[in-house]
Amino acid sequence: MLPDIKRNGSPFSGLSIIAMKEAADHMTSKRVHLVMLLVVMAGLGAIFSSIGQIKATIGQDEFLFLRLFTTANNPLPSFVAFMGFLLPLVAIALGFDAINGEYSRRTMPRLLAQPIYRDAVLTGKFLGGLMVLAICLLTLWLLMTGLGILTLGLPPSSEEVLRGLAYLICCLAYGAVWLALALLFSAVLRSPATSALAALTLWLISTVFWPMIAPGLASIVAPVDPFDPASLIAYAEWLQVMKRISPATLYSEMTLALMSPETRSLGLVFLEQYSGAVPGSPLPFSQSSLLIWPHLAGLIAGVMLVFTLAYVSFQRQEARS
Repeated sequence: MLPDIKRNGSPFSGLSIIAMKEAADHMTSKRVHLVMLLVVMAGLGAIFSSIGQIKATIGQDEFLFLRLFTTANNPLPSFVAFMGFLLPLVAIALGFDAINGEYSRRTMPRLLAQPIYRDAVLTGKFLGGLMVLAICLLTLWLLMTGLGILTLGLPPSSEEVLRGLAYLICCLAYGAVWLALALLFSAVLRSPATSALAALTLWLISTVFWPMIAPGLASIVAPVDPFDPASLIAYAEWLQVMKRISPATLYSEMTLALMSPETRSLGLVFLEQYSGAVPGSPLPFSQSSLLIWPHLAGLIAGVMLVFTLAYVSFQRQEARS
């Protein structure tokens, strides 16, 4: 019988060192600089393309600053659409070689030879990437807000600032899902190129192909009878559930509720539910936050689930392999 081996000290000893070192490596990485340059250029293009349309509504629109982020001008999409497309790429770039990169450089045995447990290594790498993602998002948000003040000549209202900060938190949660997925593939697959390809494949399926797959799955679970209204309602409800499996759908619905205050519901709405509502009246921030709370909780739960899978996989690996 093997003797019981007890660990001395906290399993997260050295966590801050790993996180800060990982964040410093990302901040000086040319790969991350190139990806962030792409995001900044896309954001600037979206903002400048929408300014011409927004200036015509000065004094008429209560949420002028929010329109900077949501107004699209062909051929460029809106800023929030750009972020929904590019934010997963930034997160994948931060995490696809976090674990297997240490193995390929043969630095993992030396790292674990230090008085640092595996718990701190994996958690520190995740927190380091999340820290860089938060810094990049906050910098980009401040840049876009400053450009809006300079071009429009008006400061944002307190309601717009609250909605912008809430949108920032939602973006961070959305990026954290893809960072955790990239970390999972990095722990499971030994080749950094293979883990990057696997993460990008999952991103393409979630963003491009899942809206095509979801209707077929919903029709299997809830077959449609054209002469039965109940079956149509059941199909619509299941279709919504299937679509919300994708983090991209959760992000788009949260963006809609926060950046378009006129949005009163993110689910099925019947005509009698609109009785008594003032047409076109915006919801206060407190009510919009209640709309997005289930979506945000779902993203956080997804991050915890994926990170747990990565943790279990990493704990079972041989450090010398």
